Amino acid sequence: MGIEGKLEAELELKSTVDKLYKRLKSEIHHAPDASSDKIHAIEVHEGDWETPGSVKLWTYTIDGKKETFKEKIEVDDETKTVTLVAVDGHVLERYKNYKLIIQIVPKEDHAVAKIAINVEKHSVNVPDPHDYMQFAMGIVKDIDEHLVAQAQ
Repeated sequence: MGIEGKLEAELELKSTVDKLYKRLKSEIHHAPDASSDKIHAIEVHEGDWETPGSVKLWTYTIDGKKETFKEKIEVDDETKTVTLVAVDGHVLERYKNYKLIIQIVPKEDHAVAKIAINVEKHSVNVPDPHDYMQFAMGIVKDIDEHLVAQAQ
């Protein structure tokens, strides 16, 4: 058994809970438009853009290095949570298991993205996924700003 770890962060949002949740859940193919400096492409490999359990392949650049991430999506409409479970790609070179969890939570007059990354490391020498957390936060922020710009 490897070493399990979890990182958590919160990000204040400007767009609405429903718009951001819908974009993450079923319109993620628009992410390269919002975050072209990070995400190059997202392609469906199994299923479609909307069905939980569908598999997508992401191509992106993190810390100046081009990587891929093949994920299976899980959604919870009640809690407005999207979970991306790694099934292949560069993150699995570092971690036995990798889950990115994004929950969109309403707050008084705005929304907050609660972002968590759960990993199981191959060994104690593997670093915590701080780089992937910064990357995920940057993408959510870019999508949020893109949605706000589209609404104007």
